[in-house]
Amino acid sequence: MRTDRLLARLEQEPQPPSMPVPVMSRTRGALLWATLGFYVAIVAAVLSTSWLVRLDWQVMLFRPYKQWPEMHAFLDYFVVLGQRGPTAALVAAWLGWRSWRTRTLRPLLVMALSLLLLNVTVGAAKLGMGREGPHYATAMGSNEMFLTGDIFPSGHTANAVVTWGILAYLATTPRARRLLSVIAAFCALGVGATTVYLGTHWVSDVLLGWAAGLLILLALPWGEPLINRVDAMLLAVRDRVFGTPGRYAHTAPQLDATPQPVAASLVGSGVAARSGAGAHPAKLRLRAPNRPRPGGRPDHPPARPVGSR
Repeated sequence: MRTDRLLARLEQEPQPPSMPVPVMSRTRGALLWATLGFYVAIVAAVLSTSWLVRLDWQVMLFRPYKQWPEMHAFLDYFVVLGQRGPTAALVAAWLGWRSWRTRTLRPLLVMALSLLLLNVTVGAAKLGMGREGPHYATAMGSNEMFLTGDIFPSGHTANAVVTWGILAYLATTPRARRLLSVIAAFCALGVGATTVYLGTHWVSDVLLGWAAGLLILLALPWGEPLINRVDAMLLAVRDRVFGTPGRYAHTAPQLDATPQPVAASLVGSGVAARSGAGAHPAKLRLRAPNRPRPGGRPDHPPARPVGSR
């Protein structure tokens, strides 16, 4: 099958249903502030070298990768689900398809805004707190803060929360949203636990990564007005550059300028001229019904008058 035929057939298929755009409801707002409080509590616990730091050291000295070495090969690949480059490319390909099918750039813009917020917030926290990882710890029992590291919070964990959570955020049906939420939770929890198993992050790094990613997902409704404005602007630029119809032009009724066969047949009999059927009188040249042809008889007999005289 040729590519143009395939694309034409896809254009004729019905568009997938769209879910209402999420808004900042009271429930979502309460979850946002609760997650922010959890974020601050984790940072305070690490800064004060509390029980959480002791737990970090206990898990690190336990060395899970040595306790269960048979899982190491699999988890080395599984942790890629939290790596920014591969996951962003995979999800962007799917959301690009969604954007093309729904004639809107919103899925890609939601992802772009989410990754921008992720890089700014998580990157700033990493560089600001400068915590060293378990493999580079300098003093037993210390919190390893404000050194030369960049692992607090866990970037793999936060990226897994945001990247896979976007799919649930943009789901088009309640069933799909529930299923994708379960998948996103599995990826986020699994990637976080895997980084602890491999010894690349402290337990507190993972806890803060979960909170950092969830904060971004919960705050996305605040960015929806900006996303809508950018979407409309980019589609308008596309229409001007490529001369394509507007965003919803494919749903507009198409007018046929050619006369219909019935109207064309009425032109010769003069019925169209009397009843107004067919094309506009100014666009057609009508022949009188009783005017004889050159050298012949009239086209039709005179019409009998209708009604009383």
